[in-house]
Amino acid sequence: AQLLLHTSIIFWILKNSWATWLQMQSVNEEVLDIFRKTNALLQGHFILRSGLRSEYFFQCAQVCQHMSAVTRLIELLAPKLAGLEFKTVLAPAMGGLVVGQEVARQFGSRYIFAEKENDRLVMRRGFKMDPDEPILIVEDVITRGGRVNEAIEIVKAHGGKVAGIAVLVDRSLGKASFDYPLVSLLQLGFPTYDPADLPDHLKGIPAIKPGS
Repeated sequence: AQLLLHTSIIFWILKNSWATWLQMQSVNEEVLDIFRKTNALLQGHFILRSGLRSEYFFQCAQVCQHMSAVTRLIELLAPKLAGLEFKTVLAPAMGGLVVGQEVARQFGSRYIFAEKENDRLVMRRGFKMDPDEPILIVEDVITRGGRVNEAIEIVKAHGGKVAGIAVLVDRSLGKASFDYPLVSLLQLGFPTYDPADLPDHLKGIPAIKPGS
């Protein structure tokens, strides 16, 4: 009887883990489909800001043209944010503006943003934070996490408390690390190549520099 009970428990765990995995795959496919349809995910031969080459390029600004798509992406992200308690959303300009505002709208939260001044993010326009006010930092994409780290410092400097970080796409391949919970809708990493060592299938495709 004890063996049967253990077997039933194992079966239940495997069954629910499989169901969770299938659900995650379904969400990932829907997200990728939205990115493809809005031309946010491009395939070709691209010159990255680092000078390296890639077969894929992700431009989140493309999807942010279509608010119905942004609304759906945040609906898919929202369940992952359920465990975070926050009063205000802070978005770094420019990439996080549209995404951050939609997160705030769906959660009924206050929305503020940080913008560049002398090549550094600052909080202007009379925005303030209450002491220990829980702040969710929202960004569209992270690669190295530089803008997020600047946003974290802004929260600390203004007396707030970082509740967590939410991004649509984490393409850091695990290299971006923070002292706060990081929630991403999709983890997306593509191989990059030195121009002098391109794979054969890219050599015949003209390289373009799409911008960031």
